[in-house]
Amino acid sequence: MHTGYDCIVIGGGIIGLSCAYQVAKARKKVLVLERGDIGSGTSGACDHMILLQSKAPGLPLKLAMSSLEMYREWQNELDQDIEFATRGGMILIDKLEHLSIMEDFVSRQKSIGLNVEIVDKKELKKRQPWISDRVIASTYSPDDSQVNPFRVLFALVKAGARLGVEVVRNAEVVELKRKSEHWEVRIRSGESFFSQTIVIAAGVWSSEIAQLVDVNLPIRPKRGQIIVTESIDEIGETDAWDANYIISKHISHLERDELSKKLGLGFAMSRTHSGNYLIGSTREYVGFNRNTTYEAFQAITKRAVELFPIFSKVRIIRSFAGLRPACDDGKYIIGEDPSNPGFFIATGHEGDGIALAPITGKLISDLICGKSPTFDIDEISPARFRRERVSETSKR
Repeated sequence: MHTGYDCIVIGGGIIGLSCAYQVAKARKKVLVLERGDIGSGTSGACDHMILLQSKAPGLPLKLAMSSLEMYREWQNELDQDIEFATRGGMILIDKLEHLSIMEDFVSRQKSIGLNVEIVDKKELKKRQPWISDRVIASTYSPDDSQVNPFRVLFALVKAGARLGVEVVRNAEVVELKRKSEHWEVRIRSGESFFSQTIVIAAGVWSSEIAQLVDVNLPIRPKRGQIIVTESIDEIGETDAWDANYIISKHISHLERDELSKKLGLGFAMSRTHSGNYLIGSTREYVGFNRNTTYEAFQAITKRAVELFPIFSKVRIIRSFAGLRPACDDGKYIIGEDPSNPGFFIATGHEGDGIALAPITGKLISDLICGKSPTFDIDEISPARFRRERVSETSKR
């Protein structure tokens, strides 16, 4: 039996470690319980983007912009090279019917304060000289950035350790109990830990953990497949996506071909610190299946060559897939469960976990410490699910 923790974070991915680090900065004694190893889940099978342009105008974009500023501070604060870089980003438009959609999307993002614009084909060619002639226009933001997720993970572990954060690996949580003014957490080995507060940051397993105290989280794993090229010279000034990436994420009612719809296909291309390109990606509901598929490999490479014909001469060295924690209503879940005092949740980020890790940890830390969060996060609070159930019950 272990006693004396102010906070136990369940989940050692980038969201959980950010929460642990920032709660520890508030002089709290913190324990992290990770069912596998650091980086063995979603955080170790994703791309590296702090992508602002993909965020819906409103709270998601505001959170992402704040998170980017925190990453700038983390470069020095974490005392580790996290390979932070700001290359900018472009969302490529190769269908005329997508142009008005992206113009509206960009207009609403600009109203929030994002530095973004629509550029014509001539300007696009300056920044992306290898782009296909089929692309008619593009968005451009100089602020889209990136980090190395593994370097951030282990920088947070080291920085947390300096503040007294303990990490227990291979610690699958099997029981949660509220006892008077504290929580008991039991792991599969039989060990128990006690804490004033709990943070569920277990990604795609968050729903399973929350069920232990009868909290229903509508989280499902969504598979994202990515291919990796050999290291090559830079082929463009910025990273790039296509409008389908935005449409598959935010505008699902638009007509798409059957394969793109099945795979949730959206082109995403970003260059790593070592010169490899990560190209994706898919958004597939296939349960906990983390296998890659030849079907997705073909679809991703075909789209890459359509937009950048030069990729036909580039070798693919591997592919991988990761599971993203997707909430049924498309929103993040950050906050305290109103029926379980001291029970906090930080999940549902889907593919935005890397981008939103710093601000998510800050929001959770503020809530645990009794501070008012910087943003009004009522719309992403877990309380919304209880309100929905009450509403459904009243209609019967």
